[in-house]
Amino acid sequence: MDKFVIEGGKPLFGTVFAQSAKNSVLPLLAASVLTEEEVVIRETPKITDVTCMAKILEELGAQVVFRKGDVSIVSAGAKNHRIPSELTRELRSSVFMLGSLLSRFRRAECAYPGGCDIGLRPIDLHLNALARLGVRITEREGYISCSCDRLRGAEIALDFPSVGATENILLAAVLAEGKTVLGGAAKEPEIVDLQNFLNAMGANVHGAGTDVIEIVGAESLHGTVYTPIKDRIEAGSFLIACAVCGGEVEVAGVKPESLGLLLHKLRENGCKIHTKNDKIKIASYGRLKCNRKIETMPFPGFPTDLQAQATALNASCEGGALIVENLFETRYKYVPELLKMGADIEVKGRNAFVRGVERLHGAELVSGDLRGGAALILAALGAEGVSEVLDLSHVDRGYADLQGKLTALGAQIRRVTVP
Repeated sequence: MDKFVIEGGKPLFGTVFAQSAKNSVLPLLAASVLTEEEVVIRETPKITDVTCMAKILEELGAQVVFRKGDVSIVSAGAKNHRIPSELTRELRSSVFMLGSLLSRFRRAECAYPGGCDIGLRPIDLHLNALARLGVRITEREGYISCSCDRLRGAEIALDFPSVGATENILLAAVLAEGKTVLGGAAKEPEIVDLQNFLNAMGANVHGAGTDVIEIVGAESLHGTVYTPIKDRIEAGSFLIACAVCGGEVEVAGVKPESLGLLLHKLRENGCKIHTKNDKIKIASYGRLKCNRKIETMPFPGFPTDLQAQATALNASCEGGALIVENLFETRYKYVPELLKMGADIEVKGRNAFVRGVERLHGAELVSGDLRGGAALILAALGAEGVSEVLDLSHVDRGYADLQGKLTALGAQIRRVTVP
């Protein structure tokens, strides 16, 4: 097990380049099995979620090769339709494989997906939508078995704009017979990226980024070379890090409109924000003010994946903030760790009431999930004294070379292997 040892109180200066988006790359990897031809995904981040998805593809019979930051997938030899339970439980995004495998083999079987323990995250929306496309579904003893004679287009309306369900429907419908109209679709930039990737493979998908997506089933798809969008959550984490620590940081590669509400909230804190093309520059000096209210919502609302980091920021700002988490019911598991640092936060259900203290102090902290772990690291960077953040396995799921990037900005952070 590794830990970060962080000496807080160092301002951050410089430029950081955002990695490719984790939440784009994983469904793109799942989509690679839709063709027997080679698919190359450029600039793939070195994170453990990508490694796990690659293992799933290999278990299915695909050939996966990493070279110079890119990943090549050839699934011509793929024959297996069953995802190993140990990999399914490790990675929630394995659920995307249901749509792809049904398109390719008309059969799919997996255990209930895992990932971070931040709530129930039921997949009923996925299964109900697949049933509309003609899929027979059996659930028993923690496993999901799906089969169909052939997939047929349908009109589907989601009760909630689930990113995962939207992506799974796209993957199942691109080779279905006829036309699928998906209403209530998620609008996240990663949905648009999946649409563009599928169309580059010869699919006929339109409307991503709106709440209605139309998919006309194709006879077959072909290989492609594709560069994913950059990671708006990683970019937002670096912007919040600068707000916490003070200084001036430029984040390059991310469209500012993908982080519109975060930038508004950072300005509300008292940060100076300047945007141009795919660059966002933040300047933070002096003690900031708390946000009055942050409420997580589907895109274009405030991202749930930045809620923990924003709470860590508000913990040492002037005043008080109300944080409302609408998407995942147990996403405040990091709060007891912030309390060790002197934070004043009270959690009641989906609400967290933050009363800003003048400064947090160093402590020994344990990372319990991906974004909560990132929040603890940001809090430690701004705190007085030395902190240790233990169990980096969660953080490694979504951030590539976090230590190196923060060190380049002036942070005092070391990665140490615990015996």
